Amino acid sequence: MNRVRCLVLNAALGPLDYKVPDGMQVEPGHVVECPLGPRTIIGIVWEAERLPGTEVPAEKLRPIRGILPVPPLSAPLRRLIEWTADYYVASLAGVARMALSSGGALKGPATITEYRLTGGMPERLTPQRLAAMEALEGEQATIRELAGIAGVSEGVLRGLVNQGVLEPVEVDCDRPYDEARPDFTQVDLSPEQSEAAGTLSRAVRDAKFAPFLLDGVTGSGKTETYFEPVAEALRMGRQVLVLLPEIALTENFLHRFEERFGVAPVLWHSSLKSTERRRAWRNVASGEAQVVVGARSALFLPFRRLGFIVVDEAHETSFKQEDGVRYNARDVAVMRAHFEGIPVVLASATPALESLQMAESGVYAKLDLPSRFGGAELPSIDLVDLTQEKPPHGMWLAQRLVDGIAERLERGEQSLLFLNRRGYAPLTLCRNCGFRFQCPNCSAWLVEHRFTRRLACHHCGHETPSPDRCPECGEPDCLVACGPGVERIADEIAERLPDARVFVATSDTLNSPGRAAEFIAQVEGGAIDVIVGTQLVTKGFHFPELTLVGVVDADLGLEGGDLRAGERTYQQVAQVAGRAGRGEKPGEVLIQTRHPEASVISALAAGDRDAFYSVETEMRREAGAPPFGRWASIIISSEDEAEAREAARRIGDTRPQVDDLMILGPAPAPMALLRGRYRYRLLMNARRSVQLQDVIRRWLGSIDHPPGVRVGVDIDPYSFV
Repeated sequence: MNRVRCLVLNAALGPLDYKVPDGMQVEPGHVVECPLGPRTIIGIVWEAERLPGTEVPAEKLRPIRGILPVPPLSAPLRRLIEWTADYYVASLAGVARMALSSGGALKGPATITEYRLTGGMPERLTPQRLAAMEALEGEQATIRELAGIAGVSEGVLRGLVNQGVLEPVEVDCDRPYDEARPDFTQVDLSPEQSEAAGTLSRAVRDAKFAPFLLDGVTGSGKTETYFEPVAEALRMGRQVLVLLPEIALTENFLHRFEERFGVAPVLWHSSLKSTERRRAWRNVASGEAQVVVGARSALFLPFRRLGFIVVDEAHETSFKQEDGVRYNARDVAVMRAHFEGIPVVLASATPALESLQMAESGVYAKLDLPSRFGGAELPSIDLVDLTQEKPPHGMWLAQRLVDGIAERLERGEQSLLFLNRRGYAPLTLCRNCGFRFQCPNCSAWLVEHRFTRRLACHHCGHETPSPDRCPECGEPDCLVACGPGVERIADEIAERLPDARVFVATSDTLNSPGRAAEFIAQVEGGAIDVIVGTQLVTKGFHFPELTLVGVVDADLGLEGGDLRAGERTYQQVAQVAGRAGRGEKPGEVLIQTRHPEASVISALAAGDRDAFYSVETEMRREAGAPPFGRWASIIISSEDEAEAREAARRIGDTRPQVDDLMILGPAPAPMALLRGRYRYRLLMNARRSVQLQDVIRRWLGSIDHPPGVRVGVDIDPYSFV
């Protein structure tokens, strides 16, 4: 082969052809360095017949400059990149970039100098140095990474190096991980667990594509069940990928994994240091990394011998990426298993309706775990009708719920209060002039965070200190917090039950695996009486002494016109209810609501999941919504409102006329301003017979836009803001 086609990581360039120098052996999947003008860019050698491009005369071809020292991307991974780009109407280059997500990993074997504390003291101990030394206890990383951990400048740390307080350590960037032992411990499984684990283990041995839905109630031991096929894959010398929806869940999972296999798995998520990402990527590519536990982006790692995929808490909406390439990791995981020819299991106590429908139609094999492990009983569930049992003035918790928490305090048991709203209050206004604090970059109110005395936008990250007076009229002591967030609920508990030790568990307080581990240790050690948390606490945690769960506002998720609002509400409340009574002591769940007659609320109270899904299924069928129809949205944005509106109008005016396809809009998005960009949306609803992606590509491909306009496509959208 003296000519190759390369997929370069710039969507605007398209595929480029290059000449292969004499003596260089190049094959599809190789990662290569290519000339482009005076620059050198990275490309992936691709099958020319699968990547249409413009033929360039042989004499005009420039030679490849070199092959990077990494294994070629496998054919199954290349097919996954193609499928993802095609299905989600994304650029091939944008998807391929996710497979090469560690730039340092492409440079070949290397060592790096990291630093750690020696135990010595500096000649002059400044407050900055003391704070840095305390923050860096037990840490080892580069100077830049340590500066980020300690929150100081690199200059401060270099001073500590000169003083002998920090010492250099030469580290092999690609050192292998400790080997997991499939038979490190034996776990007693229930008959239902053993049957499901046996089915999955046989599928691993068969090494064929086989999708499974592991449907087990909360506390049924789904993790221990799928650990058995993980062990089988390890015995066969195959690699395993386990996807988790939240980084905060990682620490709890690591503990259970280490108990079973003797070592921790390999981690992959956005909070890893660059050296850790490089090491993980290269060990995955070489086949040395046995079990990878990661966020959705781990799906595109270049596994050499992948043998089994697990998607834990598969119903979670955080598996859907909402920017860049808008893909759903749950569905992409099934496709990766398809291309690799291996089994995949979606595990959940509250499966997505789409997954249940796939199981009903026989596409997925369904495995059931209908009861809790070890004889533990599911909690009792009762409704608190807030129209009848009104909380005291200025409060948010009904007396029955507060009394239940007080009873647990007396018995030395723990309680959990769930409210899916971070901060102290969702809106702050001036009672003198009516001024409301709004984000300057988004169509959203600023949320008060009283713990840190700041007002923050949860969409773009804009923050400002909480003022003492109204910025509009200048009046002091006139700012009023409207509505509750978790911090306000924590304050209410502190006021009504002053002896309770309260912890607020959100993405603000559990924003790293280390903090999550500290939180778990405190709860397990009995140092926390009441947990007040967002959806972060609805899954993955197992606290035997937690016997009461209170849902502060079950109606919150039903607001806003989300097409999946009922399903999401059911999943969240059912998951958080499942935290109660997981040990020997019985659990109780109290759900506060103003709409006890709503189908989702009454189904939760009755514990009748099948009834809820039956009603939801028929509603989706009548509406032509997934899984019976297809949704897609087109998002047009610009920093100039008139430009965004005109681009949206132009797209709307050229809409295709296709049978069984309805196109709504364009209209301003519910979040009309996001991160400084004005946004318009079109929503498409199609029967499954319509080739929706082809329609969208032909439609949008015929329209040119000004440079400041962005047009994004979201297939199977989850967010409608």
